[in-house]
Amino acid sequence: MNKQTYAARRDKLRSALEEKGVDALLVSHAANRFYLSGFELHNSQCNASAGMLLITRKGGDWLLTDSRYHDAAKRLWDEDRIFIYGQPAHEQMGDFLQKVCPGSVGFESQAMSCEFHSRLAQHKSALTPLSGLVEKLRIIKEPAEIEAMRRSCALNHKVFEQAQRIATPGMTEKELAWEVEQLYRNQGASELAFSTIVAVGANGALPHAIPGDDRISNDSPLLLDKGCRLDDYCSDQTRTFWVGDTPTDEFTRALEQTREAQEKAIQIIRPGESIAEAYRVARAAFEAHGVAEHFTHALGHGIGLETHEGLSISPKATGVFESGMIVTVEPGLYYPEWGGIRWEHMVLVTADGHEVL
Repeated sequence: MNKQTYAARRDKLRSALEEKGVDALLVSHAANRFYLSGFELHNSQCNASAGMLLITRKGGDWLLTDSRYHDAAKRLWDEDRIFIYGQPAHEQMGDFLQKVCPGSVGFESQAMSCEFHSRLAQHKSALTPLSGLVEKLRIIKEPAEIEAMRRSCALNHKVFEQAQRIATPGMTEKELAWEVEQLYRNQGASELAFSTIVAVGANGALPHAIPGDDRISNDSPLLLDKGCRLDDYCSDQTRTFWVGDTPTDEFTRALEQTREAQEKAIQIIRPGESIAEAYRVARAAFEAHGVAEHFTHALGHGIGLETHEGLSISPKATGVFESGMIVTVEPGLYYPEWGGIRWEHMVLVTADGHEVL
C-alpha cells in the first residue's frame, strides 16, 4: 500500500468522527494503526505497545511512539508529526493530547486497558469511549486487499496439498504443525495467521485443539485448520481428511453433512442478504439430518489483516452482506467418541453474488 492509500482511509475515518461529534480519535489497536498508516502491524509483546495514532477531524494527524521506533516511524510519516514519548507513557501522552487537541478525543475502548485509560485521563480530559470505527472501514476490502488475500489463500491451498502428502502414520500432531509452518515460510509467507490446529482422532472434537504428541495412525481422521500471512493479509481454512483407505461410515456421513451445510450457506451469500440467515441455513441443514446439537459454534467470521475481524456469522448477527466483504464459512460436527469434521472456505462477496477463494 502507498501513502495515498493510507491517507484516503484516514479521510474516511474523519467522516465518522464528524458523525460522533469528537475532535479526534486515539487509535491504539495495532491492526487499526497499521491499516491507517502502514506502521507496525503487530506490537512486540501483548503487554506492550509500538505506539498510537491521533487522527483529527480537521486533518493534521500524529504518530505517537517511543524512541525504539523513531527511525521506523520516519520512513512512513512526516517527522514533524511524530511525537516521541518516554516513561511514564500515559503522563507524557496525556499532556501532549491536551496540548494539541484540547477538545474531545475518542479512544478505542475495546483496545485500551482500564488502567492505561484511568492514568491517561488524569492528564487529558474529555476522553470519549468509541468502538468499531476503524473496524467498520476494514470490513469492506479494497481491490488491492482482495488481491493480497487471493495470494494468501492460494498459498494455503498449495500447502494443504503438500501437508496431506506429508501426513503419514507415526507422525505426531506437533511434527505436522512444524512441517506446515516451514512449508509456509519457505514459499513466501511472513508468518502463520494463527497457531496451526492439527487434531488426530478424537482430538478433532476440540474445535481449537492444540497439537500434541498424539500420533497419526492408519485409518483415522485428521483435522487440519491453518492459515498464513502473505503480503500482510491472512488466510484461514480447515480440511478434515481420512488417513488410510477405509473411512468409517460415521466419518463419511458427517463429512457429507458438513459439506452440504456449507454449500447451502454459501449459496445465499450475496449483497443485501442477512448475515444471520447464512447461519440459519447451515443449521437447518444439520437439523434435517438430526445432528444440529453437534454444531457448536458460529458459521464463520470476517478475515483480513487479522484472522478474526469484523463480523461474525452467527444467529445473533445483525446487518447484511456487502460487496467487498471476505468471510469464512466453516460448519462443523463434533463427536467426542471419535473426533470431528470441519470444512472451511473463504468467500468474497461480489457485486452480484459470491466467489469462493
